[in-house]
This record gives sequence, structure tokens and C-alpha cells, in this order.
Amino acid sequence: MRRWIMHVDMDAFFASVEQRDDPALQGKPVIVCGKSRRSVVATASYEARAFGVHSAMPLSQAKRLCPHGCFVAPRFEAYREASDAIHQVMLHYADAYEPISLDEAFLDISGMGSQYPTLGSIGRAIKEEIRCAVHLTASVGIAPNKFLAKMASDMNKPDGLCIIPYGREQEVLAPLPVRRLWGVGSVTEKKLLAAGFRTIADIQEAAPEKLSALLGNQGPLLKALSLGIDERPIISSRQVKSIGDESTYEYDLTDRPTIDREIAIHSDIVAQRLRRHDLAARTISLKIRFASFKTIMRSLSLEEGTNLQETIDSACQTLLSRIPLTEGIRLIGVTASNLGAPLSIPSLFSDKEEKRARAARAMDSIQQKYGRKALRKGFWLEK
Repeated sequence: MRRWIMHVDMDAFFASVEQRDDPALQGKPVIVCGKSRRSVVATASYEARAFGVHSAMPLSQAKRLCPHGCFVAPRFEAYREASDAIHQVMLHYADAYEPISLDEAFLDISGMGSQYPTLGSIGRAIKEEIRCAVHLTASVGIAPNKFLAKMASDMNKPDGLCIIPYGREQEVLAPLPVRRLWGVGSVTEKKLLAAGFRTIADIQEAAPEKLSALLGNQGPLLKALSLGIDERPIISSRQVKSIGDESTYEYDLTDRPTIDREIAIHSDIVAQRLRRHDLAARTISLKIRFASFKTIMRSLSLEEGTNLQETIDSACQTLLSRIPLTEGIRLIGVTASNLGAPLSIPSLFSDKEEKRARAARAMDSIQQKYGRKALRKGFWLEK
């Protein structure tokens, strides 16, 4: 299975939150900064960037470039609240998830292909879900590794979606200036330019010995990056508080069998993720978003923690019966929370749960060895 990494980066995050919360700022050059003369710009809206204002610029310089700008003091509580909601959305799309800052993260989406027809549909789904959650736009890059995914997310900002496919890594990188490579700051850029390296293509074609002589140990790293090679893994450091999975559909779902099948699939994915983390959930939540964007979430507490698809699906069907299905459904989500270690003693109800648990463990083992499509429940085949 090929590795696919997604980089999600919010657009002018602090400034966008200010424009969202104050309609009078929409469409205007917003510059988020402190009040001190020695303050620097935290974030500038795209309207302000048109005047040359950018992050880390001294406030005095920003005022010279954009004297009519709207200079706003930062509201970090508002940014953290939006950030928490954004990162919660991201957790639905990947097992391996590496937050970088309040407004960006890397996600390993390698296993999402069975739920979405294309990489683009995954990117559009997370962008739309973020937009619905916080009313802000995100730019998404999808590529074979972290470096390329980060490059891709920058290419079509704002509100962009860019995919760098396998086999086109060098072609995409070649015309870009050398400063676009990770690790190339102002000092390294001057060295490269003085030596005749202006584009990444120049580094691609350079002899490794020449780069090493010029940059020391940094030379081989830049050579690898110029060729689109980056083997760094996603490092998940966030404590798992809930595990969920959801999909935004290309077309609204209206017939009950299809809705039931999608809930069963999400229940299966959540159950697998719980078992992978050796966790069980006491609370199951079902989220339904209708065509009108009306969103309903219902939750159910269980007597015992579970990580079995059948139990999660049954809870979701109970929750679905409490939601009037009066219009088409554009999104379905299943979330497991109130997490803890699975019970080590046999189920108090019957040995049916034990048999299901053994079957689930056997299926996990087969899928781990031969791939996720090697053995699946019947509702996957219907999809």
C-alpha cells in the first residue's frame, strides 16, 4: 500500500478568525499584532499581504506599507477554541496524526482509499468539514511524504487543494527557487546562489560531492529533498480522547439501506481503530448532517466498553431511530469516547461477545498480514 501524507494548513488563521468574528473586517487588510512599537505581525490577511505585509514583520514597517490597515490585537482564546475544533475534525481522517501548530497538522491518510473514490475527494471532505465546523478555509496538500505535502498545501493558497502524485515529484519541484527547500534559510540561500544554484532543478542535477563541499552535512539532505525523498514518519503525540470516522458524500443519501450500510462501515473502522490502540469505548455518538447543513449528534452510554463493530453499529442504529430523517444526508459520522482498557474478563451477557471478539482479532491479523481488502464483512462488498 502506497503511503499518502496530507498537510492541512489554515489560511491566514488569526486574521481569518478576526474577520469571521467581526463582519466589519471582512474584505479589509487585517493585521494581527501587539500594541507595542516593537511588536511584530502575528498574521496578515490576504488583503494585507497584497501590500507586502507578512508574518514576523516589524509593526512599524507594516504600518508604512499598509497605513490604512486594520490593526487588531490577538485573541488567543478565540484561536485556541477554533484550533481545538479543527484538530478534532482532523482526528476523524487518520490514525497517525501529527499536529504542528494551532493551525496545521500532518495526517497519514494511506488507509482512507477504501472510503473515498479519489485522493481529491478526501481533501475536499476535510476542507468542507473544517468549513462547517469553524467557518474558515483551509488549504490541503496531499503527496507521498511530509515535505511534498507541505509544499503542495502552499501551492494554491488560499482555500487550495493540491496533489503531487507518485512519479511527478522531481517535475513539480524543479522550477521552484532553492529557498523553498526545508532547511534553506537566508544564509544557506546566499551560499547556494553564489555557487550558481538558483532553482531546485540545479540541486537535482548537482553532484553530491559538490553539495557536501559547499554545505557540509546539509548537502545530502538538500539533495534528497530536491529529488522528493523524505522518509520521516508521522509522529503522533496527542493523547487519544476519542476515536471517530466520518464521510461527507458526493451525493446526498436518501434510502435507508445505503444509510445503514454507511453507518456499519464507519462502525467497523472505529472498532478497528479502537482495537489497534487496545482501547474500548463506553460512549458511542452518531452525527448526521442533512442537505440543509442542519447537524444532529446523539450519544449513547454502554454498560460495558466495546471495540466490536456489531455493538457500535447496534448503538448507532438505536441513535438513528431517534433522528427524524426528513431530508437527504450529506455527512455521517461515528465517534467512540469515554475510552479505557478493554475488559479482560469474559462478557457478563453471553459468550457471543467473546466469539465476536475472537473473530475480530483474527480478521485484524489477516488484514495486517495481507492488506485490508483481504478479508472484510459483507457490507463492504455492497459499497
